[in-house]
Amino acid sequence: MEKAIFAGGCFWCMVQPFDSLAGIESVVSGYTGGTTENPTYQQVKKGDTGHTEAVEITFDPTIFSYRKLLEVYWQQTDPTDAFGQFEDRGDNYRPVIFYQSEEQRRAAEKSRQALADSGRFNEPIVTTIEPAQIFYAAEMEHQDYYQKEPENFSKNHAIREDFLDQNWR
Repeated sequence: MEKAIFAGGCFWCMVQPFDSLAGIESVVSGYTGGTTENPTYQQVKKGDTGHTEAVEITFDPTIFSYRKLLEVYWQQTDPTDAFGQFEDRGDNYRPVIFYQSEEQRRAAEKSRQALADSGRFNEPIVTTIEPAQIFYAAEMEHQDYYQKEPENFSKNHAIREDFLDQNWR
C-alpha cells in the first residue's frame, strides 16, 4: 500500500471522488503543511496554523496507480485558483499535491505540465507540489462527511460541481 495526500479546498468535498474507487483502502480527512501540532478543525479554519485541509489516500498501486489518482485529483479542483477553492477561501484551502517520494513528485510535475499544455484553462496552473509533512487526521465528525450529512454536503458541493461541469465533463 502507498499513500497520497491531496489538498483542494474543503476536505469534505475531496473524499467522495476517491472513496469508491477500486484499490483505495481509505480516504482520511485531515490537516497538513503547518506548524501547529495536533491542530483542531477550528484552529485550521481560522487560518493561523499554516495547515491546509487535505485528504490522505491509502491505495494499492497495482490496482489504482498514483498517476490515475492524479487524474482524479485534477478533476476535483480549480487548478488556477491559488487562494482557496470555490467558496472556501484562504491558504488553508489552497490546492496542493503533497508528494511522498521522488517518484510521486515527478509524476505530479509531469501531470501538472500536461494540464498546463492542454490549453483547457486560460489562466496559469497554480497548484503547488510540495513534500509531504505530518498528516493529522481530522476529528471523527469530519470523516466521511458526505455520507453522514448528505443534505449539508450537497449544498456545499453545488458550486464545485458547477465549475467541474463547465471545465472537466
